[in-house]
Amino acid sequence: MSPFRVRLSDRLILGAVAGPFFFGILIFTLIFVAGDLLFQAARLVIEQGVSPGVVVRLFFYRLPEVVALTLPMSSLLATLLGMSALAAGSELIALRSLGIPFSRVLRPIITASVLVSVIALSFNETVVPFTTLAADRLMKYEIMKNQASAVQEKVFLRLNENGELRRVLYVDQLDTKKGLMNDIMMHEFEEGRLARALTAQRGVWQEGQWWIEDGRIYDVNREGEVSLLLRFERQKLALNLSPSQLQMSTRKPMDMGAHELWTYIRQAGAVGTNLSKLWVMFHLKLAVPWACVIMAVLGAGFGASRRGRSGSGVGFGISVVLVFAYYVVMSMCRALGEAGALLPILAGWGPNLVFAAVAAFFALRVDRI
Repeated sequence: MSPFRVRLSDRLILGAVAGPFFFGILIFTLIFVAGDLLFQAARLVIEQGVSPGVVVRLFFYRLPEVVALTLPMSSLLATLLGMSALAAGSELIALRSLGIPFSRVLRPIITASVLVSVIALSFNETVVPFTTLAADRLMKYEIMKNQASAVQEKVFLRLNENGELRRVLYVDQLDTKKGLMNDIMMHEFEEGRLARALTAQRGVWQEGQWWIEDGRIYDVNREGEVSLLLRFERQKLALNLSPSQLQMSTRKPMDMGAHELWTYIRQAGAVGTNLSKLWVMFHLKLAVPWACVIMAVLGAGFGASRRGRSGSGVGFGISVVLVFAYYVVMSMCRALGEAGALLPILAGWGPNLVFAAVAAFFALRVDRI
């Protein structure tokens, strides 16, 4: 009877958390939509006269990013409400009387939350970058047009020829109105490998050309060894895009997937560029989806330890407070990491480690109550 009991307990636990999980996705998405997207849509229609069709497209382009953000929150809400309900109905006591400890109760929850994390990570690597880029281009080309900000931070551009990657350009700051660039880096590829790297302090748009100043050119051999070829005071940049065209074509690192961002950081690191901010961003892109597992365990331990003394409204409120605390810690760690006071890997994964310790505390506490 033991295998049957285990399978039955798993079905009981997953059934208790499945409903609250999908409810959480719905309610948290509605909160974000009502608080941001709908307000932005109304402002575009009323103040700028943007057609409803364009606004609807923008709304659906922004929606996947919002849904991805709600998955850790929904994992927390699902296990908190589900475990509270099982505790209130004495199902957890019944499972304990059968010799099933809370660590075994957590097994299907952890398995399901790992699956959610993998889905969230895949979603962030495929759908979200595509829809975010589409939304950004829709804003630039059809909504803002010439009203977009002249200054753009951390622009990224991939230049292909005949379907092959030839150049990758990174600019820390671009001013399209003045035709200026600061902190420029360009990588040139041959046969799919990095062959040369160029860095420059400044760039200026003059007479229909980009001219860069105070720079260096590095050679990268097939073994990946980097050597300085020459220094220059001023030379022409092989980029046939005007400032406005460059602004329209570039991407922001925050809108990339983790794999694409890692590829660029690895290439940029070959010439010794300080990329601590991008490393923090990279680790956050990996850490946040895996917060689904931590939030699920935290919600399960917290919900089971309360023995069902609170309703769903209180459970939702607790979820909001815990999620808010997570994002406060994440913002603090990110700021410290970008300032260089904390290693990028700790800045990205630090919130998960902190809340994993809290989750372990509540999970271990359940069997002692």
